[in-house]
Amino acid sequence: MSSLLEALIALGYGLASALVPLINAEAFAVVAGARGSHAAVIVLGLALGQTAGKLLLFESARRATGGLAQRIARRSRSGRVTARAARWADPIRRWLSRRRTGLPTVLVSAAIGIPPLAAVSLAAGTAGLRRREFAAVCLLGRAIRFTILALPTALA
Repeated sequence: MSSLLEALIALGYGLASALVPLINAEAFAVVAGARGSHAAVIVLGLALGQTAGKLLLFESARRATGGLAQRIARRSRSGRVTARAARWADPIRRWLSRRRTGLPTVLVSAAIGIPPLAAVSLAAGTAGLRRREFAAVCLLGRAIRFTILALPTALA
């Protein structure tokens, strides 16, 4: 199979795995490492696909922020639910809105998966983190993660 075709398959698989939790990009990276020949191209394709998928989550959260929060507040039966959500959401939003704390959080999440990148992507979108910075840091973290997973089997 050509390296371009493998890269396109990895890109699509990465995008799908970013949006559907049952699809495992990490397993794909390990198998790519075992195949060896085009592992670097596959890792890059997976990282790009994952980043594109997380950007979709980021943008959807960014665009839904204003109206969604107000609708939830109106529909909640008690003020306790809204107060509890605000107690957790506001500090997280402040944490991610600062470049010195938000970008390292995205990098760690993308590289090791704690906190989950899907949740960080949504929270970063509502926090107003810059799209390009989020994308660059997310891509770097995903590339690190997939390289670390593919490398041992590629070297074996």
